[in-house]
Amino acid sequence: MTRVRVAGFSVSLDGFGAGPEQSLETPLGKGGQNLHPWLVRTRFFQEMFGRSGGAGGVDDDYARRSMDGFGAFILGRNMFGPVRGPWPDENWKGWWGENPPYHAPTFVLTHYPRDPIAMEGGTTFFFVTNGIEAALEQATRAANGRDVKIGGGVETVRQYLRAGLVDELHFAFSPVMLGRGETMFSGIDLPALGYRVTEHQATEHATHIVLGR
Repeated sequence: MTRVRVAGFSVSLDGFGAGPEQSLETPLGKGGQNLHPWLVRTRFFQEMFGRSGGAGGVDDDYARRSMDGFGAFILGRNMFGPVRGPWPDENWKGWWGENPPYHAPTFVLTHYPRDPIAMEGGTTFFFVTNGIEAALEQATRAANGRDVKIGGGVETVRQYLRAGLVDELHFAFSPVMLGRGETMFSGIDLPALGYRVTEHQATEHATHIVLGR
C-alpha cells in the first residue's frame, strides 16, 4: 500500500527548514547549506553524484532510507527552482543538471502550466496547477504501489501536514541555528494531528527523529 512520507528533511534547532532569500546563488536560502553536512558527508550522497568516499554509519543509513522505496515525488515550485511567476521560457529544468536524483515521476506544484520535462535517468517532471490533492492523486497512480515522497520545500511539507496527508516524517535536526528563514513547525500541532515519535537516534552531525501515526 502506498504511503506518503517526508524523509531526510533537515531542520535547524530553532525550527527552520531553509534559510531566507532563496536565489540562484543560494538555492537553500542564506545559511541553508549549514543544515546538510550530516547528509553531504555520507557515502550515499557521494554515490548519488558518481563519486567515491564518504562516511558510513547511522547518517548514511538514514540518507539511504530517505530515497529508498519511492515510486514518485512531489516538489514545491521553490524546490524546483528560483524562477517566480509565469515561466519565461523552457530553459530552466531544475537545480540538478540533466540527470536529477529522483529517477521517477516527479510532480511540481505551480500556478503556471508547463509541459512535462523528460530527463536522463528516468526522472520526468510534471507540473500540477490544481493543488496538493491533485498532485498526490497523480503521484500515487504513478508510484504503482510504492511510496510517494513529499520532497519539499518547507511550505509544501506544511501544506500536506495541515491537510493530514502525510503518514510518516523523518527530520534530521542539525546542530545549528539559523535565526530566520522558513519555519517548519510554526502553527502546526503535530500531536493534535496524531503524530508521535516512533524512532530517534543521534549522531555527531544530526539527531534523527521519525514521526508516525
